[in-house]
Amino acid sequence: MKQPIFLTPVFKEKIWGGNHLSTEYGYTIPSDKTGECWAISAHPNGVCKIAKGIYEGKLLTDIWDNHKELFGNPKEDRFPLLTKILDANDDLSVQVHPDDTYGLAHEGDLGKTECWYILSAEPGAEIIYGHHAQTKEELRSMIASGQWDKLLRRVPVKQGDFFYVPSGTIHAIGKGIMVLETQQSSDTTYRVYDYDRLGDDGNKRELHIDKSIDVTNVPHQDPALVQKEVFQGKSSRLDLVRSSFFNVYLLTVVDQLNNRQSAPYSLVSVIEGKGQLLIEEEHQWTTYSLEKGQHFILPNGVKNWKLEGNMTLILAETEDGRI
Repeated sequence: MKQPIFLTPVFKEKIWGGNHLSTEYGYTIPSDKTGECWAISAHPNGVCKIAKGIYEGKLLTDIWDNHKELFGNPKEDRFPLLTKILDANDDLSVQVHPDDTYGLAHEGDLGKTECWYILSAEPGAEIIYGHHAQTKEELRSMIASGQWDKLLRRVPVKQGDFFYVPSGTIHAIGKGIMVLETQQSSDTTYRVYDYDRLGDDGNKRELHIDKSIDVTNVPHQDPALVQKEVFQGKSSRLDLVRSSFFNVYLLTVVDQLNNRQSAPYSLVSVIEGKGQLLIEEEHQWTTYSLEKGQHFILPNGVKNWKLEGNMTLILAETEDGRI
């Protein structure tokens, strides 16, 4: 079966959420406090349904468990990635994620390495990305004494910026920012600081100080990224990150972009514009309409495919299959 698997997103309300998932992407959201769109997810806390096609209405977990051939018969027992769009109408908590070993041992879930493509950012918007402590002792002391301005590293951002956030990185998305996030399929988050704000129940939200200190990388080091861009006419494919967890690419389509897939499967999100996806099977091309806000999986067996129109997409894979 060489047809894309389109997904229906799952939405999460958050105290820092807003309404841009509706106004910018046309989604039907549960409220004006909607912070997260789980766009491609098989995590138990938010499993996407198949939107159309022969598997319409089935859960992505069902397809993963019962049709392994669509994913190249992987060895993993769970779908390994999760694609989100986040709308930060207010600052997110300052947080850190464990690696797989710590996450499985303490939470029964994978760790979380993630990355962010900045979809939009208001003037002056910032993220927290790393810290200034040089030792674990200094980190613990600065947290205990509330020296947040001295401890936290703030970075201005703009549309089109990209950040790789390995497990152990203290981070937070700031107010006025939307991101597309590619991450390991995990929902494990340790809060370091939450601005002393109150949750919906009127109480301060739980912090996880000891676990946060356990897993934080000290000192912080920015990961070195090697980003290569390949052009086809006016279209291009930019390597955003290649890692042991995922490889993520930015596809910019101006008229046409030809692709050949050699990874087992790909996760694709249309983040701007509209156009068409064409998939070749037995020397025939089948066409699918695409528009901003759609998310789909290109299953195993799709080799030659192309994009036509004027649009921008994020593509993620778990193995280095790009040419």
